[in-house]
Amino acid sequence: MSDFVGRRVKPGSTLDTKTKSWRAKKPVFKQDACTGCDACRLACPEGCVFKEDKKKYDVNLDYCKGCGICAEECPVKDILMQLETGCEEPEAEVEESEAAKKGGKA
Repeated sequence: MSDFVGRRVKPGSTLDTKTKSWRAKKPVFKQDACTGCDACRLACPEGCVFKEDKKKYDVNLDYCKGCGICAEECPVKDILMQLETGCEEPEAEVEESEAAKKGGKA
């Protein structure tokens, strides 16, 4: 009997699996205060942040899972985590939620 439990995949096969479809937030690089420190690129667990220029970074959104580690690690907070289209709460639900908090009904 094998001691290995789990699924075996060949190395480098993550490029075959695009993960963007279940992401709720995506990183947006503002490019305003970037110092070119590489923290975002080095912190990305998927390796999808890449350097375009000395102080300009971008992300391959096909493979980004939206974890926000790049934004959290940025020392100058030059990366925003933006809600993906379709992930917003409908206004009616927000109003009902706020009314419930106040003890009223929508």
